[in-house]
Amino acid sequence: MKFRLHDINNFGRPYIIAELGANHNGDLNLARKMIDQAVECGCNCVKFQSWTKDSIFARKVYKENFFLEDDYRNRNDYTLESIVEEYSLSETELMDMRNYCIEVGIDFASTPFSEQEVDFLVNELKAPFIKVASMDLNNYPFLEYIARKDLPIMLSTGLSTLAEIDQAINVIENAGNKKLMILHCVSVYPPSDSLVNLNNIDMLRQNYPDYPVGFSDHTIGFEIPLAAVAKGACVIEKHFTLDKNMEGWDHKVSATKDEMSIIVNGAQRINAALGSFRRTVSEAEKEKIQAFRRSIVAARFIPAGKIIEREDLDLKRPGTGIEPGQIWLIVGKKLLKDVKPDELIEWSCIS
Repeated sequence: MKFRLHDINNFGRPYIIAELGANHNGDLNLARKMIDQAVECGCNCVKFQSWTKDSIFARKVYKENFFLEDDYRNRNDYTLESIVEEYSLSETELMDMRNYCIEVGIDFASTPFSEQEVDFLVNELKAPFIKVASMDLNNYPFLEYIARKDLPIMLSTGLSTLAEIDQAINVIENAGNKKLMILHCVSVYPPSDSLVNLNNIDMLRQNYPDYPVGFSDHTIGFEIPLAAVAKGACVIEKHFTLDKNMEGWDHKVSATKDEMSIIVNGAQRINAALGSFRRTVSEAEKEKIQAFRRSIVAARFIPAGKIIEREDLDLKRPGTGIEPGQIWLIVGKKLLKDVKPDELIEWSCIS
């Protein structure tokens, strides 16, 4: 399934993104192995992040040398600035990754963090869509710049109130772009189950009925993204790693090859099983009706001429005779011939 915006529909076949992020640790050979495994899992897309040490943090952060839960102030082997620089990919490296994705047959995407990175993603890398990180949902000038590129936008909603989501969507629409996909997201790594709030998928779909809604996942394991598919999420983004114990930022909350395979295969099965909102009896079920349902049979020997009582009748398989719902049309009738126990009652033998 290659990315086509018209294929991304609520309750449609899920588009599965293996979020490589910085899990390649700046190693292109490792990145290629991750891409290969994502292909083997059946993912539709691998997504990188386009940033440099100058486009993501201000100098203040590097001076404090502190990032999220990882306190680099207590380390002697490297600083936050050095590891950000090591894990970032240059334009040439991103192009290499994009070309490798084309070679092995999987979509390439990336999240930009500056206008220059947006330009390169659109003009040179020819990405099929632009993914906006949750941290930039309230970065309205940046959203407007992205929107004017007229590419589909995948918008993560972590950290944000509904009012902020409204404003972000208004900015994108006012810039003339309505090629939008909204991803429910909780920007905790990992969130507890009680924080995931998968019902927000329904809420976002109700509030923004013109746009498909997906799920960007930071939970551990495969259960929650599969539950999101059952909720109708049409995009699943999941961090991906070769080894949860590797050095780096997101490996512990990432899916391994085995977990991602379960997500991909399970998502396809769940989507197929969701089916229709319209109640139907399938042809396969119709073939089982006579075998599975019951008919009116004699509960005991009933002699000809007897007026049939309720106690004379039982209900058993097969369903080839008179249906159970018509039993009171039989009671009180006269039997025209002897009927043995368990013999089906037929209309021709009563008057």
